[in-house]
Amino acid sequence: MHAEPDNLLVIDVLDEDAGLADVEDLRGRTFQLPAEWLSGAADGAAYRVSVSGAQVTFTPDPNGAALLRERSKQTLLDFSDDPDTGGPDSGGPTNHRPGSGDRP
Repeated sequence: MHAEPDNLLVIDVLDEDAGLADVEDLRGRTFQLPAEWLSGAADGAAYRVSVSGAQVTFTPDPNGAALLRERSKQTLLDFSDDPDTGGPDSGGPTNHRPGSGDRP
């Protein structure tokens, strides 16, 4: 069984003193989980999450961190200016906030 892409977590920061892992999912949300729930917990480690009834399983995914980085890059590209849709130098319409005047 393959987990859905949204069921991937990557450890951003592992606080061994507190026993907590700060993790990020593919949607950019961050959570704290007990590090003991994540086998082999280390900064940058990735885990697939599967849910069955009341049981949650975290399975190490050696390619998960790379997938999250690629998804983040794509998100940045999606938000970049498209010259055909009204960027400042495109000659097309430009959106301004009310009261912003011509400030850059």
